[in-house]
Amino acid sequence: MSAVKTTEMAVPHAYRITPTQYPDRRGYFYEAFRSEELSELIGYPFVVRQANFSRSRAGTLRGIHGTVLPPGQGKLVTCVRGAVMDVVVDLRVGSPTFGRYDITYQDEESGIAVYLSDGLGHAFLALTDDACMNYLCSEVYVPGTMIEINPLDPDIAIPWELKGAPIMSDKDAGAVGLMEAAESGLLPGYEECLAHYAALRPPV
Repeated sequence: MSAVKTTEMAVPHAYRITPTQYPDRRGYFYEAFRSEELSELIGYPFVVRQANFSRSRAGTLRGIHGTVLPPGQGKLVTCVRGAVMDVVVDLRVGSPTFGRYDITYQDEESGIAVYLSDGLGHAFLALTDDACMNYLCSEVYVPGTMIEINPLDPDIAIPWELKGAPIMSDKDAGAVGLMEAAESGLLPGYEECLAHYAALRPPV
């Protein structure tokens, strides 16, 4: 029996993963990741090739970040301390849900994780001080392959729960909007992504 509950999000090929917790007088325990189950869910092997970690002050806004194809990069993201408003955005040009977003509230207590497939964008707002995020990535970082979209882009219109001006990197604050990125040819195509997923599936 699976130790997690999985739900496909409003953005196709993104999944919300909720673990089953086992509490006792010491605290609680849960399985955060099982390679075979995630691979079965997405339809092809998920191999962790890089793990990343970030720590953010309350009000920090990171993203929207993605990766061009090739190489692409699938991610399993989990808040391991504090709380965040986590957002997945469909960056695949030609997708029926292009530009759509879905929100997940993650915190250290729930253990909820989000998996986003290659071609999707990710951003989050730190709701607490010392918000720590863990990222398991299917590919290593390759310089020059990052996609940056402005998280405040009105064409996407994410309802960030800001209590003032967000804390952002210069790169994120100066990033282009979704439509400008699409017109420049920066974003992956939907059919290109579907072909990429199919190529990752093991032969029958």
